[in-house]
Amino acid sequence: MTLIDQKSLSRVREDVTTARGLPNSFYTSAEVFELEKRAVFGANWACIGFAKDVPNPGDANPIEFLDQPYLAVRGKDGGVKVFENICRHRGMILVAERKSTNGVIRCPYHSWCYGLDGDLRTTPHVGGPGQNTHDCMKREELGLNEIRSHVWMDMIFVNLSGTAPEFEDYAASTIARWSEFQDKPLYHGGPEASFQLDVKTNWKLAVENYTEAYHLPWIHPGLNSYSRLEDHYNIIEPGQHSGQGTVVYNPTLEDNGKRFGDFTGLSDKWDTGAEYIALYPNVLLGVHRDHFYGILLEPVSHDRTIERVEIYYTSEENAGGDYSKLRQSNSAMWREIFEEDVFVVEGMQSGRRAAKFDGGKFSPVMDAPTHNFHHWVAGQFERAL
Repeated sequence: MTLIDQKSLSRVREDVTTARGLPNSFYTSAEVFELEKRAVFGANWACIGFAKDVPNPGDANPIEFLDQPYLAVRGKDGGVKVFENICRHRGMILVAERKSTNGVIRCPYHSWCYGLDGDLRTTPHVGGPGQNTHDCMKREELGLNEIRSHVWMDMIFVNLSGTAPEFEDYAASTIARWSEFQDKPLYHGGPEASFQLDVKTNWKLAVENYTEAYHLPWIHPGLNSYSRLEDHYNIIEPGQHSGQGTVVYNPTLEDNGKRFGDFTGLSDKWDTGAEYIALYPNVLLGVHRDHFYGILLEPVSHDRTIERVEIYYTSEENAGGDYSKLRQSNSAMWREIFEEDVFVVEGMQSGRRAAKFDGGKFSPVMDAPTHNFHHWVAGQFERAL
């Protein structure tokens, strides 16, 4: 049996009432994972980092994602660009750790220098000692290789193939659904608003688990005590995102009733509502009246995923010192919830070794968001094969 066969993919893309899940090889095979890098991540808009990590003009942050060396740079105009983190001379890594470049990206090997726009500016001794030019070294042709990128909700997305639709079209339904939050200032909550989990599972299982509320009563009893299964609803956008929402968001973080300020101009829906969406392929999002979080899923291998969580607030005051304790409580709450999921996704990863497992059966009522994701992944492979 081949690792990927058309019949299995077709079965995944059936209606949720008859479909089966993705075959085991999509979780257990290093070969399938290698194909996935191109078919799923390279062909679409994948998140690789957060713009908060390059806060000032001249800041540069090296990012390793799926074995590719990237460099996120904040330009003089305040915009963020992404380049391959290599010198065009001999392929040397340009920036080894996050830093301010003072406007010049210098290769540590032979000191070739690039501007924040990626243009090659100087090539010392390239024509011999004291000769900084050479006729065959055309600087205008040797700038840094720029990667197509876009920043949305402070997350940096790249399209390696260059063939995906414009990001605004690619994520149009997600952007429209949360239009009330579009262009609202986001203030990162500082060190207590950042954490990550290193999980022994395939990245897709993290997406699948996140998109459905079916498991709440058993896996998240604390959360289910105030946001019950029956308070949730499915969110499904074919080909783009899926997830869940709740109509009773109102956690108590401190006994004194202190709370974060809300985003301005929100409709009544968000007084007690919150939504949690997976934007395909690798971003998990949570939006609330008083904070927003993004989770970047970094697939390290076919059976290991790093989940990087960053939490943002509505104002400088909420992200400042007076709210530090409240932010710590909020982060602790989310960390506990996400850690409760670890044994589930790791357990499913172990279960994918079962020779007779056929991808599983979906509940048309409870598992429709997960099926929507499987349907999308299968479609990416059908397109690539």
